[in-house]
Formats: sequence, structure tokens, C-alpha cells
Amino acid sequence: MADRYLHLTGTAPGRFLTRRLGLPQPAPLRRWTLETPHLDGPLLHLTAGTPTVTGVAETLSRAGLPVVSRTDRPAAIVLDATGVATAAGLGDVHAALHPVVRSLAPGGRIVVLGTVPSPDDHHQAAAQQALEGFVRSLGKEIGRGSTVQLVRIPGGASAHAAGSTLRFLLSPRSAYVSGQVIELTSAAPGPAAPDPVADPAAPLTGRTALVTGAARGIGAAVASVLARDGARVIALDVPGAREELERTADRLGATALPLDITAPDAADRIAAAAPAGLGVLVHNAGITRDRRLANMPADRWASVIEVNLDSVLRTTDVLLKAGAITRGGRIVATASIAGVAGNTGQTNYAASKAGIIGLVRSLGPRAAADHGVTVNAVAPGFIETKMTAAVPLFIREAGRRMNSLSQGGLPVDVAEAVAWFAQPDSTAVNGQVLRVCGQSLLGA
Repeated sequence: MADRYLHLTGTAPGRFLTRRLGLPQPAPLRRWTLETPHLDGPLLHLTAGTPTVTGVAETLSRAGLPVVSRTDRPAAIVLDATGVATAAGLGDVHAALHPVVRSLAPGGRIVVLGTVPSPDDHHQAAAQQALEGFVRSLGKEIGRGSTVQLVRIPGGASAHAAGSTLRFLLSPRSAYVSGQVIELTSAAPGPAAPDPVADPAAPLTGRTALVTGAARGIGAAVASVLARDGARVIALDVPGAREELERTADRLGATALPLDITAPDAADRIAAAAPAGLGVLVHNAGITRDRRLANMPADRWASVIEVNLDSVLRTTDVLLKAGAITRGGRIVATASIAGVAGNTGQTNYAASKAGIIGLVRSLGPRAAADHGVTVNAVAPGFIETKMTAAVPLFIREAGRRMNSLSQGGLPVDVAEAVAWFAQPDSTAVNGQVLRVCGQSLLGA
């Protein structure tokens, strides 16, 4: 369903009216297209303190934007604050960004580079943790469709491991991601070293990707973006959605796999569908059976846990143990903002999605060490789908406006985040949960 309020605020009378009434004024978001793959303008590179990571300038030069040290109208700003180790040093953050933040172009990007708070130096830990509060607050006040993120690079590491992350965050692909903290793993040695990408325009060439819940909505968008990036896609959904699934698969040149993910032999059938192994496994299938706990029968609870969480745990375990996910592979699961902040009438759904977060954080390090596979999750907020179109008007409007960008996201926003996790050179991104929610005002 079209966002009529967003359209209204794009007109002169609408801007005047909403400004006079103090109502949200969302800016149209610029998303990736083949014709506009990059932001329009230069990238301003700043520092606060003495940087503790190497290779930042070289890594930024590969982000697709011209890098400058001074400009009147940057499309993006990257502040290297890895060297901020004291409370007094935070003044350098203010000094660097205060003079230039107003000059950021509409729809611009600000990325602050930090490092991991030290368990042994509480002054450094305080200063680096302060960057998180700073970034989340700046994201809520920046406006005009711009976004702000914090990327933590381990101390002493090279910034090269952040290459795919910075390309994503400094591009139109991250339009609906803001106020997020991404903590990278060590770039060396071993499985965290970035894998080379032969063709940046089709980084998933030669990889097979399986997407569950792919017949429609977010799953179909994920399958489409992975196919765009060169993957051979297997689109999975329940047999009852066979016709829609086959239409989606035909459109993408993908393989349709009608299969109930909760079936006892689901993992075996997935492995059989990809005899050469999976390079990307996307757990997107999910259901809702909403009702307040006092009115929720056991079957409504159990069905949501089974589809959204237990089937993910079970199939992942079997596929990893069987070696059906190739070394260097990627597992991406769909969590939800409900799993972060909770939601009335969704104790079952929120429990299942919080469980996905627990899975990712626990399995990620072990899967990388044992199998060379990363495990991450996206946590969508209010995304414009057929499901949210059926939500009552006032609840739908609240969902759209209660984020820093004052609008709902699109399925492609979630898909772009999944594609970033799936990149061969995203090896240093592991155990992360990325909220694709426009920086929702609910939760952290």
C-alpha cells in the first residue's frame, strides 16, 4: 500500500502544513539502481585522535566515492575515531564533526570508525562505548534521509576487513539502515581474512544460494537481489505456495523447491537440491499467530516456535555437520525488531526472533572456526509488505513514523543487507544482528 503521507510531504503545501503542525517530514530515500549505484558526491575523510588501525584511506578509496579531506558538500563523512581512548579525547569527535555535519548532502552517510572497548582499560572502554551513544543520537537528529553508523574494527587490525561493510554503508544499498553498531572480527589470521571478489558487479558468481520463504515479500526480494549479484538461487517455500514460488523462480531464472521447512527430512532434501554445496543459506521463512499470552493456546505458540526457530536450528545443524555449506559459506537468518524490543500480542513471535539472535551470537564464532562459515541476522522493522498493508490504519501509520527516517522500509532494504552479509569479502562480519528498521524508536 502506498505511503500517501510520504507523498504529501513531498509537495509544497504538504511541507508547509506538516512544518506548521510539527509533524514528521520524511525524505524520500535513494536506493540502489543500475543507473545510480553510488552516492552523488565526495567522501570526506576525518580523524579524531591518533588512529589505531591501518589501511583506512586505501579501503575508503575502493568504496566508490572520491575521497577528499575538505569539501563544502560531502555525500558521506567517515570519521576515524579508533584512537579516542579518554573522555577528553571525545572532544576531538565534536571538533571534527561539528563544523561539517550541516553540510552533509541530503540522503548522505556518516560512518564513525571505532574499536572494541577494552576489558583491561576502563578509560578506553568508556570513550569507545561513548561513541555508540553519540552515533545513535546523531542518527535521530541528522534528518533529510541521512544515516549514521558505528563500525568497530579490532585494535591493531587493518581496515581492509571492513571493505565490504564500508561499501555497503556508504552506498544507496543501506538506505533504511541507521543508528547501527557493527563489530568486526579480527581480519587475520585464518577464516576472518576477506575472500577475493573476482567481479564486484556480480560478487556471488559461482555460488549457490538457498532462500526459504521465497515465494513473496522479503524472501522474494532476497532471492532477486542474490540473483542480481550472480548467485544461482534455489527458492524454497511451502507446497501450498507452489504457484507463486514457481512464478518467482521463473522470473529470476532460479530453481523452485516446494518444501515445508519443518519436515523431518527438510535438511536432507535441501542438501540434495545443491549437490555441490551451498555458498549462501538464508533462513527467511516465518509465520505469525498473534494473540495475547492469556488468550494464546499451546498450538499457536508451538507452531511459531517450530517454523521460526526450531526448524532453523535443526536444518542448520544438519547442513553444517554434513558439510553441505561450503567453506567460506554464509548463513543469514531473519530476526525481527520484535525480538529486540518485544511487541504486544506477539510473545511467541518475539521469543522465536530473539532466539534467532541468540543462535547467531553463539554459533557465529564456532561456525567460523570449525567450518569457515559466518552466521549473521537481519532484524527488519516496519517493512511495506502485504502483511503490513493489512494492519489497521492508525497502527500502520505509527509503525511507519516511529523511526528516525519517519517511513516504512521496503523488502529490498532487507535484501540488500542480506546480500552484504553474503559477500565473499564479508568474512570479518560474523555473529552480527543488523536492524533494518530506519533506526526504530523502539528498542536499543
